[in-house]
Amino acid sequence: MPPKVQYTAHKASPKTLKRIVKELFTSFPRLYPLVIACVIISALVGIVPSIFMQNVISVITEHMSIGDWDVAKIKIIKLLTILVSFYLVGIVLSFLHQQLMAYITQTFLKNMRNKMFTKMETLPIKFFDTHQHGEIMSYYTNDIDAVRQLVSQALLNILTSALTLIGLVGIMLYYSVWLFILIIVGVMAMAYITKYTGSKSKDYFLSQQKKVSQIEGFIEEMMNGQKVVKVFNHQEMTKEDFDRINEDLCETARNANLYSGIIHPIINNAGNVLYVLVALFGGLLINLKVPNLSISGLALDVSIIVPFLSMTKQFSNTITNLSQQIASIAMGMAGAERIFEMIDEEEEKDEGYVSLVNANIVDGELVECEEKTDIWAWKHYHKDSDTTTYTRLMGDVRMSEVDFGYTEEKIVLHDISLFAKPGQKVAFVGATGAGKTTITNLLTRFYDIADGKIRYDGININKIKKGELRKSLGMVLQDVNLFTGTVMENIRYGRLDASDDECIIAAKLAGAHDFITKLPEGYNTMISGNNDTLSQGQRQLISIARVAVADPPVMILDEATSSIDTRTEAIVQQGMDALMANRTTFVIAHRLSTVKNADCIMVLDHGRIIERGTHDELIASKGKYYQLYTGAFELE
Repeated sequence: MPPKVQYTAHKASPKTLKRIVKELFTSFPRLYPLVIACVIISALVGIVPSIFMQNVISVITEHMSIGDWDVAKIKIIKLLTILVSFYLVGIVLSFLHQQLMAYITQTFLKNMRNKMFTKMETLPIKFFDTHQHGEIMSYYTNDIDAVRQLVSQALLNILTSALTLIGLVGIMLYYSVWLFILIIVGVMAMAYITKYTGSKSKDYFLSQQKKVSQIEGFIEEMMNGQKVVKVFNHQEMTKEDFDRINEDLCETARNANLYSGIIHPIINNAGNVLYVLVALFGGLLINLKVPNLSISGLALDVSIIVPFLSMTKQFSNTITNLSQQIASIAMGMAGAERIFEMIDEEEEKDEGYVSLVNANIVDGELVECEEKTDIWAWKHYHKDSDTTTYTRLMGDVRMSEVDFGYTEEKIVLHDISLFAKPGQKVAFVGATGAGKTTITNLLTRFYDIADGKIRYDGININKIKKGELRKSLGMVLQDVNLFTGTVMENIRYGRLDASDDECIIAAKLAGAHDFITKLPEGYNTMISGNNDTLSQGQRQLISIARVAVADPPVMILDEATSSIDTRTEAIVQQGMDALMANRTTFVIAHRLSTVKNADCIMVLDHGRIIERGTHDELIASKGKYYQLYTGAFELE
């Protein structure tokens, strides 16, 4: 088996933030600039009312002393009208910003998940063999959630907070440097309290985890079944199923986040204490009539204190909000970096050009046809001569002097040469890690060889398109991968255009028909990937039926009976025997009793073929196979 790569932390870079912003502007070329404009105007609008409030109080104070109420009323109404207008504009912009971001964020995350899943379907098996599944799942859960916080809250909050602070600092310093110093001291204390209590706010988003768990379950099924998906060329169908589930998650999370903003007013109330302190200290300074309390020469009176109190609350809330975003930005950047790393992974390369087509025999020659026939042919275009030849698919497989290693430093197969003629059954035996499964991974081109040749019906398999090559191969694995759906749908996974009758015939061939008809709804019984109502043997029989309906000329049985008991093995073995009839078959088995009737048995040891022959020949030679067979029927 290939080595596993351990998870390592990723350091976020400025390029990651730049890429996120670029993705946002690319995905929403009109909406996102509109949101930015709303944020900027809203931040400025939030500062301006404090200035108007100071003017209103000044007018009241000035005209109260001279009793000119008519003129005062006109000025006050005018100022209040402008002030209310600013507040209304701020409310409208804030509402518009929240609604737009609810849509943009969830749509952006939906697009990111689609990109990741689409990318995952193009990655080679090597990626899944060298990455822990839990790490891959975290791309779709933890990392996506971190990006959600970054996009929906942190980025725009940083912009809003920065603009608000710049404006407030200028106005407050203009009014009174002494009160501003008091605010700075108070805000430092409030920021500490907010940091302590703010860590508990993470729990408010747990309600959307239900939908996330559904999509996580589907992704896990697909990851566990990547070999099955790729062998039967169902990447497009899998993408469509994922898009449907993902759209459901998008809609649910979008509605949930529309109301998430109500938490912020609760946090902002932490500034009330500072608000009281400024009021007390400001009132004290007014009563003491301390001179030179402002930079600009303005006298410190009620017209200054009242708007200052408003700005105090706004300033403390802004500082608290800004401190909360630091963690969100760090987490979001790290999550985005990992997501982009996956999206940038190198896709599975396929330089093949030989395709698999339906054919008929006309005047002794193969002729390509569109209708389905029982004859398959390799369509081989020769560029040098500008001609096309057709080679009948027979199932003749040959390996010549093949070397292979999952890494360049460690070669696991050495000088492997073998052949399987059409209809022959070739068995591989040997201890765990001897290289049995690795050979089958090379036949399906889940991995490419380092040296040597593999020919399929005389054609180098590197020239055959991977999808077409896998279409001609059927695999029954030790670990059965069934997907959520009916029994019929799981069987039809082998060939999507198969009729119900063809699926039933395949089930009968595999020996699965009898137990399927006894299920509550027969072939329409719903099962899931981890269904506990089916035994391991029944699940294996369904997987055999799935391969049978595909009707491939070459079969690969990778320890298909090693995880079931001896009695169930006899039933499953009958199904496999029927499936192997007249097909080229490669069998990997720990139980040597299952390969006695093979045309050729190859004994592997540390990546080398040390013995080959029939059962009787190997027993007669009294070598390694003889020791294994006579000493124990199972390899440890």
